[in-house]
Amino acid sequence: MTDDTTLTISRLIAAPPSAVWNAWSVPENLAKWWIPAPIECQVVTLDLRPGGGFVTRMRENGAGDFQPHVDGCFLEAIPEKKLVFTTVLTEGWQPVEPWLALTAILTFEARDGGTLYSARVLHKTPEDSAKHDEMGFYEGWGTAIGQLAALVER
Repeated sequence: MTDDTTLTISRLIAAPPSAVWNAWSVPENLAKWWIPAPIECQVVTLDLRPGGGFVTRMRENGAGDFQPHVDGCFLEAIPEKKLVFTTVLTEGWQPVEPWLALTAILTFEARDGGTLYSARVLHKTPEDSAKHDEMGFYEGWGTAIGQLAALVER
C-alpha cells in the first residue's frame, strides 16, 4: 500500500514474535537476512534502545570493502512488538542528512500462530517516497522479509 509519503509491506511469518524479534535483535542473525542475497550484510552497530545506533554495511559478491547501507538511530524498541528507526538521526540523536531520509516503523503482531510482520516506511516528501518505490522498495524489502521468514520458519 502506498500513499503520498508512506510505503508499507507486510507478511505473515510462521514463527512466533519471539523468533522474529531474535532475528532482529541478534547481530549475527540480522546479518543473515537484512539485505537481499547475494549482497552481504555487516552489522556494525545494533543498539536496540531509543537513541541507540543502527549501522549496517553491504558488499556485493565479496568484492572490495563493505559500503554504507544504513546509518541510523532507534527511536523506539519494544521487544517482540515494535521497532522504530530513522536515518535522519544517528546514535545519540545526532542529526544527519542521509542520502534517503526515512523513518521505519516495524511491528510484530502475534497472529494465527505466527507473526504478522509489517513495515511502514515514512518519507520526507512524496518525491522521496516515489524515488524509494522506483529503487525497488517492494522487491528489496520483500526479499529481505522472505529471508527473515526462511531463517525463523525452520
